[in-house]
Amino acid sequence: MRILQLFADKPVSRLAIMGCFAVLMVLPWLHLLPADSALHLSAYWVTLIGKIMCLAMVALALDLVWGYAGILSLGHGLYFALGGYAMGMYLMRQASGDSLPEFMRFLSWDNMPWFWAGTDNFAWAMVLVVLVPALVAFIFGFFAFRSKIKDVYFSIITQAMVFAASLLFFRNETGFGGNNGFTGFKTILGMDIAAPMTRTLLCFATAFVLMLAYLGLRYLMHKPYGRVLGAVRDSENRLQYLGYRTLWYKLSAWVLSAIIAGVAGALYVPQVGIINPSEMNPVNSIEMAVWVATGGRGTLIGAILGAGVVNAVKTYFTVAYPEAWLLILGGLFVVVTLFLPKGIIGLLDKITHGKKTVEPSVKNMQINIEAKKES
Repeated sequence: MRILQLFADKPVSRLAIMGCFAVLMVLPWLHLLPADSALHLSAYWVTLIGKIMCLAMVALALDLVWGYAGILSLGHGLYFALGGYAMGMYLMRQASGDSLPEFMRFLSWDNMPWFWAGTDNFAWAMVLVVLVPALVAFIFGFFAFRSKIKDVYFSIITQAMVFAASLLFFRNETGFGGNNGFTGFKTILGMDIAAPMTRTLLCFATAFVLMLAYLGLRYLMHKPYGRVLGAVRDSENRLQYLGYRTLWYKLSAWVLSAIIAGVAGALYVPQVGIINPSEMNPVNSIEMAVWVATGGRGTLIGAILGAGVVNAVKTYFTVAYPEAWLLILGGLFVVVTLFLPKGIIGLLDKITHGKKTVEPSVKNMQINIEAKKES
């Protein structure tokens, strides 16, 4: 498959998606223009765009397990926060130098906890960004999938998990800053974290990683692996009858999704300047599901679009009408569920082509699977 074809199947859609990613990677550099330039992008907008792209990456991760494998997670905020905390540990060490981080000195700690070892090294911090969410996801997913916990019961357990984690991280003795979390970052890789060039590079890196995540997942979903995930979503029992060990397909998708969410959290923290247990609030994880449903689950680009639209609306209403935001969010989810089951992508497809978004049917998946088995 040619690289350009990974963006979309249809030429028009392909050009539109490529154009959007190109714009996202060009926008950060406008921040370096003189402040009196008409094209200058302020620090507020660069930070906001970078933040929304990080959240879009989480939506992409959730769409992998929900849209393609049919596994609804209401706890992906945990993996996002774990990646953010791993990056935050590095940034706190950079800010404190050779001494203990400020919150540890405030609590009169004498020694740094063992799990902080090596976090002053950027490479090790990046290993933790990937390894910690992956390990937590593997342990949780293995026991949950092996026990054949499905549907609403699985969703409830994931939400209980993220709530339990938030309570744990709120405790000062846990070693993660308690209620305040990590803040007061100064440098990253020796660069001033508040400098225009640093903001620009972080925002550009976020856009680039988001594009890579989209292309990588789209490549996987067009391979037999993606077809099997679709069959797991539509008829797991029939797939098991054909001899597939669905546990490992579901577990691999779950772990990959957690890694993407962790990377998103790591990019999020240096741009917003803080990470605390509020990122593990169960409401945040529910919002992630709303983003995917709004954009159109099972489409990848729909997850990115939904995250962008909902968070842009949230940015406005949380400032203009903060007390009404949760009501608006709930109403949006009801409207999407009742009237836009395919999300914004499905609506656009109806408008432009006069038909519903076509997803691979169970029958087609079974034909592909049976052909694979025979070969």
